[in-house]
Amino acid sequence: MSGTVVVVGSANVDLVVDVPRHPAGGETILGGDLRRTPGGKGANQAVAAARAGGAATTFVGALGRDESGELLLASLDGAGVRTDTVERVDAPTGTALITVSPDGENAIVVAPGANSRVRVGAPQARRIAAADVVLAQLEIPLGTVTAAARERREGALFVLNAAPSRDLPDALWEQVDVLVVNEHEAGDLAGPGVEDASPEALAAALLERVPAVVVTLGARGSLVARRGAELVRVPAAEVAVVDTTGAGDTYCGVLAAALARSGPAGLAAAARLAGAAGALAVTRPGAQDAVPDAADVVALAEHLLVEKN
Repeated sequence: MSGTVVVVGSANVDLVVDVPRHPAGGETILGGDLRRTPGGKGANQAVAAARAGGAATTFVGALGRDESGELLLASLDGAGVRTDTVERVDAPTGTALITVSPDGENAIVVAPGANSRVRVGAPQARRIAAADVVLAQLEIPLGTVTAAARERREGALFVLNAAPSRDLPDALWEQVDVLVVNEHEAGDLAGPGVEDASPEALAAALLERVPAVVVTLGARGSLVARRGAELVRVPAAEVAVVDTTGAGDTYCGVLAAALARSGPAGLAAAARLAGAAGALAVTRPGAQDAVPDAADVVALAEHLLVEKN
């Protein structure tokens, strides 16, 4: 069974420039040629859930009536993502300005544009109610994220990738089944006094708010924490890093796809697949363009052995 995933989130056209280093405040530097590629956290995750995760995937989002919107629709459709719940609105398609340094690290500024108008209407609600997993991020209005979570059916999972980091209202916290954050985001959400704590301590603090937490640690892999279960460490694959843009989104999309098949009990195994997908994504430039095929993800994941505390 492939499982069904609905991703509710942002779609951006990425304007990417390779730079010798990221500029300091007030500084101008010369970069390489401009690349224009499909991106946005939500759209990236939808492509990953479908292509790398093998799930039947729908994307709920908003695009402008412009060329950038057409570029994103073509990328989503090409990955096998259903786009009939994507609305075209009278606002520019979201745009991300990205610089990439020689070590593959990126710096990103997002102009939300149409992403500020993502909503959950009747067609979107019907599709969400039929999903096994609903996945969202925070590049769209928090009210829309909360509304999407509330539309899921009983027994379906709501997975929140709390990025970019923002304060979450109680109404949203109450809906989260699985929280996915990096160390920085975990520190922001854990609250005063634990911001500089270990990833293990951050995960423990967040378990007071949600049933399950995945803390991604980049080259150090990830931590998987569930209430009443042992902490699990998932190592990262050693790869040559080209571009980290979208790697976290690839991770989240594949995690959601795996959970759509296994449910919450399979979270550690899902994180292993997600880690393999994220590792493969950083070996290629771009966001959606770098999402790997499912067979390659499975092959690499077989070499990542989880460890329990």
